[in-house]
Amino acid sequence: MIQVDGCIYRFHGFSGGTSGDPVLLFLHGFMGSSADWAEVFSLLPSRLRALALDLPGHGRTTVQSSSGRGCFTLSTVAQAIARWHAEQGWPPVILIGYSMGGRLALYLALHHPEMARCVVLESASPGIQDAAERYRRRQRDEQLARELEQEAFPRFLDRWYRQPLFASLRKHPVFPRLLQQRQKNHPALLAQVLREMGAGSQPPLWNKLPLLKKPLLLLVGEKDPKFRAISEKMARVTGRCTIKVIPDCGHNIHRENPGAFVQALREWIPWTP
Repeated sequence: MIQVDGCIYRFHGFSGGTSGDPVLLFLHGFMGSSADWAEVFSLLPSRLRALALDLPGHGRTTVQSSSGRGCFTLSTVAQAIARWHAEQGWPPVILIGYSMGGRLALYLALHHPEMARCVVLESASPGIQDAAERYRRRQRDEQLARELEQEAFPRFLDRWYRQPLFASLRKHPVFPRLLQQRQKNHPALLAQVLREMGAGSQPPLWNKLPLLKKPLLLLVGEKDPKFRAISEKMARVTGRCTIKVIPDCGHNIHRENPGAFVQALREWIPWTP
């Protein structure tokens, strides 16, 4: 149990491997869970210890609060994860985050550098730099939150995955199973996550990128031009950065091609056999 600013977190995760050092910590995207990384875990060297967390509002992690608000912001969740990490007694971990989980991983590396050994971001950004664009995104996130609260969840899921970002994922054989996993979510909790941790609510991290002292790997799909452009811009801002474009993949690389995802990790992180 972790307590931060009146919020009580009980984290649930999915683990694999045997060694205590290094530790790989995986953070999933919006509507995901620790189960999203199961196939990746099956391809990692068995001697490596890996853990995937269910982020607040997702999976089996629970959150309690007297006010019911403020427990899903990027800063509060990051504080909770940093305290949880300290309680484990682990050395600095390799932070690996996808999309929303990538924004969280980058925030952790910048604001809680003691827990990060290096950082891998899959299809992720430092947030929205332009204030007007950020306001529009916040309005959009609020609209999506209301839709989650008011309409049938399968209808919301169908519309969500019709975004151009997920075009290649919809055609992938894994998509029916992924969609089934998504239906286990609680729409009311997802609405809170959108309002508090959505990209429209996140303070952008672009100005802090030059302060990042950890090695950074950016993984982007060949079919994801938006995040390829974001990654190239990030590389111009921070020095210790490597970009790897994964062929024939869109936004969700680790589900579309887990083998290529793990191979990219093995090639970049020097301790892998």
